[in-house]
Amino acid sequence: MALLRSVGLLALLVSVRCLNREQLFDYGIRFGDQILDSGTDSVRELELEQTLFFFKGKFDKVYVSTNGFISLAEPTDESEYLGKMPASFGMIAAFLGDLDTTDGAGHVFFRQDKSPDVLQRAAEHIGQAFPSDDGIEPTHTIIVTWENVAPQSERGRGDEYEYTRNTFQLVVANMESASYAILLYPEESMQFGSTVVGWFGWGSTQGAYYRITQDSEESISALAQETNSGQPGVWVYEIGTSPFFTSITPGEVTEVTEVTEVTTEQTMVDTPVPEPSTPQQQQPQNPQVLIIDEDELNIDVFSYNYETCSSNKHKCSVFADCRDYAAGYCCHCKPGYYGNGKDCVAEGKPQRMNGKVNGRIYVGDSPSPVEFSNNDLHSYVVTNDGRAYIAISSIPSSIGPSLQPLPALGETIGWAFALEQPDYQNGFSIIGGVFTRQAEVVFQPGNERLSIRQEFGGIDEHDHLLISTELDGRIPEVPRGATVQIEPYSEIYQHSSNLITSSSRRDYTVSMPDGSVRTHSYLWTQSIKFQRCPHEEVLSAVPASQQLSVDQIFVMYDSSNQLIRFAMSNKIGSIHSGIPEQNPCFTGRHGCDTNAFCRPAQGKEFSCECAAGFIGDGRVCYDVDECSESPRICGPYSICNNQPGSFRCECLDGFQFAGDGRTCVETERPVDHCQRGTHDCDAPERARCSYTGDSSYICLCLPGFSGDGRACQDTDECQPGRCHSDAICHNTQGSFTCQCRPGFHGDGFSYEEQTACERHREAAQYVPSCDAYGAYEPLQCDASVGQCWCVDSSGQELPGSRAQPSSRPMCKSIDHSVAPPLIGPTPRTDISPLTPGANLLFAQSGKIDHIPLDGNRMIKDESRTVLHVPGKVVIALAFDCVEQMIFWSEITQPSISRAKLQGGETSVLVTKADLGSPEGIAIDHMSRNMYWTDSILDRIEVSRLDGSQRRLVFDSDLINPRPIVADPAYGYLYWSDWNRDGPKIERSGLDGSDRTVLVQDGLGLPNALTFDPQSRQLCWADAGTRQVECVDPFSRLRRKLTEGIQYPFAVVSYGRNLYYTDWRRYAVVAMDRHDGMEVEEFLPQRRSRTYVYFSQF
Repeated sequence: MALLRSVGLLALLVSVRCLNREQLFDYGIRFGDQILDSGTDSVRELELEQTLFFFKGKFDKVYVSTNGFISLAEPTDESEYLGKMPASFGMIAAFLGDLDTTDGAGHVFFRQDKSPDVLQRAAEHIGQAFPSDDGIEPTHTIIVTWENVAPQSERGRGDEYEYTRNTFQLVVANMESASYAILLYPEESMQFGSTVVGWFGWGSTQGAYYRITQDSEESISALAQETNSGQPGVWVYEIGTSPFFTSITPGEVTEVTEVTEVTTEQTMVDTPVPEPSTPQQQQPQNPQVLIIDEDELNIDVFSYNYETCSSNKHKCSVFADCRDYAAGYCCHCKPGYYGNGKDCVAEGKPQRMNGKVNGRIYVGDSPSPVEFSNNDLHSYVVTNDGRAYIAISSIPSSIGPSLQPLPALGETIGWAFALEQPDYQNGFSIIGGVFTRQAEVVFQPGNERLSIRQEFGGIDEHDHLLISTELDGRIPEVPRGATVQIEPYSEIYQHSSNLITSSSRRDYTVSMPDGSVRTHSYLWTQSIKFQRCPHEEVLSAVPASQQLSVDQIFVMYDSSNQLIRFAMSNKIGSIHSGIPEQNPCFTGRHGCDTNAFCRPAQGKEFSCECAAGFIGDGRVCYDVDECSESPRICGPYSICNNQPGSFRCECLDGFQFAGDGRTCVETERPVDHCQRGTHDCDAPERARCSYTGDSSYICLCLPGFSGDGRACQDTDECQPGRCHSDAICHNTQGSFTCQCRPGFHGDGFSYEEQTACERHREAAQYVPSCDAYGAYEPLQCDASVGQCWCVDSSGQELPGSRAQPSSRPMCKSIDHSVAPPLIGPTPRTDISPLTPGANLLFAQSGKIDHIPLDGNRMIKDESRTVLHVPGKVVIALAFDCVEQMIFWSEITQPSISRAKLQGGETSVLVTKADLGSPEGIAIDHMSRNMYWTDSILDRIEVSRLDGSQRRLVFDSDLINPRPIVADPAYGYLYWSDWNRDGPKIERSGLDGSDRTVLVQDGLGLPNALTFDPQSRQLCWADAGTRQVECVDPFSRLRRKLTEGIQYPFAVVSYGRNLYYTDWRRYAVVAMDRHDGMEVEEFLPQRRSRTYVYFSQF
């Protein structure tokens, strides 16, 4: 034995102590207890004074056993259940094992108690475990105490015998319609001398049960150290309810408040450690950690095995138990369920499958294939009679009839849930729901070949089996109108470790439209690969060969709905012929409900039992609403969603499932440091922070500055050629300015030579008045002398026109030789000329109206109709400011059109034949392109403004695209998709490059979208969240302008306002873009839905 050269003692002091023996419920003769007879397997019946509810049953008596449990029926001999759980009788086991009280040192006490102090204490334990429950009022308790009991197998030497004695207690608290079990394990009285378990079991070896512990020593020792009621060593469970029962429900409080102090003491030990003559198994009273000199350790002596249930039980199905083996763990479905432990389904419950079909198939001699692209496959299996139904959608008539000979597309589904004959198992029972199937079909006599590959992906959250199918090859043609009949067949499945194979010949007949009948066949081979649990010491008793028998085969191509349908009955059994099984459970002719399991008895006797999650007599079963019956069935921060025969727990917003797939924990949301201001970029006048997703960002220097974004220096932009040759460049922080030299005026980049009036104004003693064109105003005044006079075009005073200011002369308008604004052609009779300046356009059905703007104010009384297209419903508007053209889309007969605002004929640019439902339109006036969204074809397209050179921009990841806007100055395109399952706002280059999602969180129905080129803000109105928001597309800074709006459909930004249409108010609403306040409302004379995006010009 190695010397311990340096020993460090770490003492742990915890403020919340584990349970001690004094904290048990009072017990013993003086409290009215009865004592169970001494022995190794003693049992006593106890008539109850009040009903006990356990699982779905009601009981008026229990049986108390030496072996750490009470049962609901007289227990069998211990040799029939110890180590062979679940037992054939219902039991509540606190510490199940082969226990012994023969020597008189150990006792089992039991009594019924209705005293107020006992009922109050039971209520307190239950209330601590279920803090959200009200009305916890027990009226009766059963108290059973096992004191100083020892495992029979460890009786031997006296010193060892003393150390393995255990004391624990079970209290059953009964109420008017529910029962609870309270289990108490004092730390100093629990020695774990043998492998024992806590257990709730129902009624039969195939019945439901609930395990408190697993088989590992860590799980069992945790009974005294952990809790589900807030106090270590105390465990509380709801074990039965009436009238409906869902499942055993554990207490919810697993956390305890602990304050731990750690003290360290160093001790030198120089003597060898003697080896004890008898191994001691006593648990130490004060835990200590020994720090051993690592030079003295043999590191090859042991290693920790992480492949245990304690680390991996969450990988098992919720309807499975985890079991440890020498080399690892395996999952096993609980009684009442079947599968491979990773996937388990309830016996008797119908099973659904969903999936997609892809690939290509050539038909007959056709040189081009029929393509399959995510065609839906749906299947439904009535598992208690083995009948499977399969349908594949979107099958064109060019191939539909020719697929009829291939029920093999769904044969594996039938095999997976085939009706099992005695001692045989279907596919799902053997390998579960995760496997790969590869099949090859060779048709005779043409030698056409078809390859079928199917990936089965297990059970999803809806209890549906997932399947993906790939098809490739050629099949013989079956003429349209022909029908196909397939004869019953049998196929032998050969089983090995992780592979199942089969092959057969199939015959089918084709009844031609002319009445003739032809017989054909094909050869069929398949292999099924799967991964069984490699640690199981004894494989399931599955015969090496099983025969699948398929009959009552139905095939049909539904041309009107483009569906191919298959149906078949499937049985799995012996490869040898013999006397057919007559029990209705094995023939399928039993009459049980489709949601029930047929349980065979002797001869032709059988019974029907509703599947888990259903109640009834088995002939008729009804779904149990677990969410209503057990409101706390899901854990904290989750909601319960009822499903047929089951339920699903879903985490609340802001929470997600932890690694165990069951517990909801708070979501670690990404932090937008740019928005929070927690970045390290340079000051905002020199740099900007750009959010890049997750919690990342980049720093970019603004134009006019250089650096890494975290430190930016001003760049001297005054390089030669920056300004006009007659201007002077002045460098500024981050920019520069150009100032015209004396004698010139302009913006510094271009100039105009001063007019005579302007030169006069600069040099004269008085300041002449010049008009907008730089010419002299007809009336000139000099305030210094208080006189006014008239001038000619050269600024010369007209003789005799000078007068006092109080009597200003009447001066004639001067011809400035400046061309006046052009006058457009005479408008059509159905168009009113637009008011000069800015106007808003909006549409109601087939009318396009305009509202003139005075600054930011709508001139409501001057609203006029610009264009009328009778019988149409205009959905979107856009405006080309270069050619003064208005563009619109309409949906009655889908099209995109345009017309000049000041007159001219309407031109249809894109017609119905090329559109589904055109929604938004955007105009790139610089490149002369038009973009639009189509919410039926799920596309974004582009063309020239005359509709030519049409090109697809996007046709993927789009569900309901609607508004679209262009930013020609910076070369970007923005659009929103109001897909209710995942709304989003996206951006790309005008050429479709660099597509990215700008906004995805917090959207509902983003109907309306606009881009303000002045502030470079992208704003939207959301009819789902009823909010208006804006985002900087570059920094991703997002802000909410207002909330509580009604139903916006379109929005545009102009000046300081946002203008949007509201379907509920039938109005055009103006809102201040800076403070989010509504400033004005316009109600059109015709009160109907105001569609469409605005345009201003």
